[in-house]
Amino acid sequence: MQTKASADAPAQSRHILRRLARRLAPILTVLLLIIVWQMIYTAEIYPSFLIPAPQTVFEAFNESVSDGVLLFHLGVTLQETLIGLALGVLIGSSLGYIIANVPILEDLLSPVIVAFQSTPTIAYAPLLILWFGNDIQSKIVIVVIIVFFPTMMNTIAGLRAVPEGLRDVFRVLKASRWQLFTKLEMPAALAVLLVGLKTSATLAVIGAVVGEFVSVNDGLGSMVAIARNQYNTPLVFVGVITLSLLALTLYTLVSIVEYYLLRWRRFGRN
Repeated sequence: MQTKASADAPAQSRHILRRLARRLAPILTVLLLIIVWQMIYTAEIYPSFLIPAPQTVFEAFNESVSDGVLLFHLGVTLQETLIGLALGVLIGSSLGYIIANVPILEDLLSPVIVAFQSTPTIAYAPLLILWFGNDIQSKIVIVVIIVFFPTMMNTIAGLRAVPEGLRDVFRVLKASRWQLFTKLEMPAALAVLLVGLKTSATLAVIGAVVGEFVSVNDGLGSMVAIARNQYNTPLVFVGVITLSLLALTLYTLVSIVEYYLLRWRRFGRN
């Protein structure tokens, strides 16, 4: 028993060190980027109005938080992102489910969907703002359009990956359509759907910002556009960093959901 415990100790230590390294790696990367940023500023490679010092950006961040500007625009962008993401995932997964079960619809709809998705969002964003107004509705529609396609494609791929043999077993057992969906199709396609949801979460932020850049009304994208026109570079950095953190937060939240929903796969492998 002592020999086995002694043999397991180094393996456990290596496991702990690997986990610690994975936790510290993002923090060290951010610190390295800040150091390089400060070095570029100190070396005066670019004028200070183009690349301000990290301290200046931090001061701009504190000021924008204290006067409520940053939190207001963040709230608008977050609202657009979450509503658009929810609607885009709902519509995309629903249509993906229908197409996966009615293949002829893929032949009918694919050319239109692919052509529409291939067009850069910035090209039709002005039209959507004209049609839906300069308020939050137009930005939500842009987010829905961006999120819709990858969600639909991942849904189709996940459902078609279900082994046909398992479907036959459910048919033999006379399972209802609802039982087939909840007991077989959804669990089998869940991993692919969650991967698509992580991508969609980051794309949703991009869609909201595209609409805000075009309309220049409210939201972090509008704040960045206005600050750029005023040559307020520190505030531009604040907006860009906040958007990055927002996208990272949404991605992390979906990853946490994925971790807990797919625990049964890890137990199965073990």
